[in-house]
Amino acid sequence: MGCRRMSGMQTVNEEAGRLIMNAWLGMKRKSKKNTLIILGMFAAMLVMALICLFVGSSNMSIFDGFAALAKKSTPAFNRIIWNIRIPRILAAVIAGAGLSVSGLMMQTTLNNSMASPSTLGVSNAAVFGANLSIIAFAGGYLSTGNNLKNYSIGMNPYATSVLAFVFSLLSILLILGLCRMRSFSPNVVVLAGIAIGSVWTAATTILQFYATDVGISAAVIWNFGDLGRATYKTDVIMFAFVAVGIVFFMLMSWHFNALLSGEMTAKSMGINVEILRFLALLLASMITAVCVSFLGIIGFIGIICPHVTKRLIGQDHRVTVPLSAISGSLLLLIADTFSRSMGNGSALPVGAITSLLGAPFFIAIIFSKKENNRC
Repeated sequence: MGCRRMSGMQTVNEEAGRLIMNAWLGMKRKSKKNTLIILGMFAAMLVMALICLFVGSSNMSIFDGFAALAKKSTPAFNRIIWNIRIPRILAAVIAGAGLSVSGLMMQTTLNNSMASPSTLGVSNAAVFGANLSIIAFAGGYLSTGNNLKNYSIGMNPYATSVLAFVFSLLSILLILGLCRMRSFSPNVVVLAGIAIGSVWTAATTILQFYATDVGISAAVIWNFGDLGRATYKTDVIMFAFVAVGIVFFMLMSWHFNALLSGEMTAKSMGINVEILRFLALLLASMITAVCVSFLGIIGFIGIICPHVTKRLIGQDHRVTVPLSAISGSLLLLIADTFSRSMGNGSALPVGAITSLLGAPFFIAIIFSKKENNRC
């Protein structure tokens, strides 16, 4: 009887050991697969950045491009590479990563797969701030008057971006302050974002109604997402915000993974869900605000890339955050390459290209079999 019992216990132990070993091997295979996907996507991003460097209307050959990288080409080609294209590529990499990760965090914290970086009305507020600067204050050039000699003293090329960021930040704080009264319920955050965003849109419409034709044209052009506005200074500012946000999201990845299991589950693990949601929404919105303030409206990056990432490697934020950042950079580089190769001498708005590329893909995701099953 004792031998039979010992044999049964040994069989159970062997079965448990086999299950543990299979689970460990499965996790190891999945980790290896995720690493290969991240490395492959990163390599694709580097290749796309190199291609983007040599695409344009200057008729520069690849040989001239590499010579200009070494600053051994003609002065014109050197300026094109170092003063125009490299800042533009850096802006695409930084803004694409920031918008994509912001979208991922919005979807996680609000438990809404349709959430985007502009959920808190950030883009609407930025548009109003930019329109106010352009229409009411002449885009920072109001103090120069008609005297060309005053331009070097009175002009402020960052006035529009600064005012756009200020109103974006104001919108973020207003919505988060309102939602604080309801303990940051995801539904309340989304509804508050829609309401405040509509207020900014209405204010922009009223402002444009009283504007001159030139003012409206300048304001509309600003709304187009344009990487051509990027400089090394703007790239550094965007990088500071994006880097801080990504580092925070990576460090808190375990907390966001717990939040995916439900608010009550996360609270049972000792996580302060309200503070976590507040910090995530604040950082994601500020990243979006600074990118939109410098580059204009660039849509679909923050919706498409998180969806693609989650389909490729699941929802573990330890890997979805870096892969979302890389995929966002890759998509924006592809869009910028298309915008400059289709413009016949002038680059098309990159925001329009991301929408053209993203809308069909997004519709395919919505109506896919997996999404229909979820609905």
